[in-house]
Amino acid sequence: MALLLSVLEQGMIYGILALGVYITYKILDFPDLTVDGSFPFGAALTVRLITLGAPPAVTLPAAFLGGALVGMCTGLIHVKLKVRDLLSGIIMMTGLYTVNLWVAGTGYVAIFNKKTIFDNGAVNAVFPAAMGRFKTVMIIFVITLVAKFLLDWYMNTKSGFLLRAVGDNDTIVTSLGVDKGLVKIVGLSIANGLVSLGGCIYAQQQRSFEISIGTGAVVIGLASVIIGTSLFKKASFLRVTSSVIIGSVLYKGCVALAMFAGIDANAIKLITAVLFLIILIISMDRKKASQSQGQRKGRKAC
Repeated sequence: MALLLSVLEQGMIYGILALGVYITYKILDFPDLTVDGSFPFGAALTVRLITLGAPPAVTLPAAFLGGALVGMCTGLIHVKLKVRDLLSGIIMMTGLYTVNLWVAGTGYVAIFNKKTIFDNGAVNAVFPAAMGRFKTVMIIFVITLVAKFLLDWYMNTKSGFLLRAVGDNDTIVTSLGVDKGLVKIVGLSIANGLVSLGGCIYAQQQRSFEISIGTGAVVIGLASVIIGTSLFKKASFLRVTSSVIIGSVLYKGCVALAMFAGIDANAIKLITAVLFLIILIISMDRKKASQSQGQRKGRKAC
């Protein structure tokens, strides 16, 4: 039961991160490596606020807004300074390492004796002692649902439609008299805001901040997006955002099973890379098969 709860908690936390990666990878077609810096940035900002005595609930919007600011900087470097998308992310990721150290104060900060969104007077009053072990996963579930539904709502607004149009065909957006660069900046801001929010929840679930927690975050996010969108591509009853979150849980489940099987913890990063490569190859093969099938149907129609 403890393993299952851990997988659900970690899966949903990284599911929020994956929602941000989904925006950059699937919608904007923007290889944003800022994620590796904005995830720990949300965690660093959170532990600093909690250490200063801020209410735990305040850390959630603060982390999102902080991540949105980071994403906006990436967008400005790309759009205004004409730096390539990949390099823009690398520049921000590199700079954020130092910024995260400045914000947190050091490379490791523990908040074991501080109030968090999972352990405070209001939460403890709502959840009886008998439900103590399920408290964390239920709170993460609620926050994840709120983030998912808010993103779904936004995607159905005019701004959301423009965001999707920029990724598909930015010429259409330009023909409508809309600045495509501004739309990209908005998309990157929302994406990194979600990633930073995931870092905020992660720090409070772990009750600590460690400077290296962002290493490989973009790979985890991409793997979650690819797993979710590939496995549930034909599941019309599921929104893509739901598929991405489920993909994150499945990914974390695979990693947990590998560790449960007795594989050395030092090899987890290698397993992560191999698993991601396998998932990527499978998804590419499926895409090629789908394209081949479409071409055959087109020839038959002719």
